[in-house]
Amino acid sequence: MEFNMNNMNTRRNLVKILLATAAAFAIAGSGSQAFAATAEDLQRDAAQALQTLYKTHPGAERFSREAKAVLVFPKIIKAGLVFGGSYGEGVLTRGSRFDGYFNSVSASWGWQAGAETYGYVVFLMNDKALKYLDEAKGWEVGVGPTVVVMSEGVAKNVSTLTLKDDAYAFIFDQQGLMASLSIEGTKITRIRKP
Repeated sequence: MEFNMNNMNTRRNLVKILLATAAAFAIAGSGSQAFAATAEDLQRDAAQALQTLYKTHPGAERFSREAKAVLVFPKIIKAGLVFGGSYGEGVLTRGSRFDGYFNSVSASWGWQAGAETYGYVVFLMNDKALKYLDEAKGWEVGVGPTVVVMSEGVAKNVSTLTLKDDAYAFIFDQQGLMASLSIEGTKITRIRKP
């Protein structure tokens, strides 16, 4: 088989391999703080993260009352130097019960340097979003149900009559040196926790 760099599929595959490799190195180099030791640790961290979110974005609490389920990622670690990646673990809650564990993974490339941590919460507003999360072998944000990333200013102006999207996400507790944050392209996958 001849290796032809003009072949678009070959380029895409090479980029995917480079991104995956860079993400793995970036995550491995950033320490193990993103990985909760046990399910109980992750549940405790998720409950604390929700309280932090409600303090910093008071409008978010309204979303929790309307949501079918809430997906909480208390700590995501993102690192990169041209190639980058992020990783964290989270928990799904339905009402007051914990209903599964998930990881959040992303890879990126482009002008970037540094490291940061942040948390994010996704409020799943309808059965469509919940079913997709339950049945998909991984949910890539931006594909499937509609996810709207909220800012505090927008959240204050939302009422129960205007909540028409499948899911709403809040990013909070950002610490570090990287300039921009987005969860677009993040893949959320169910995992098992001890």
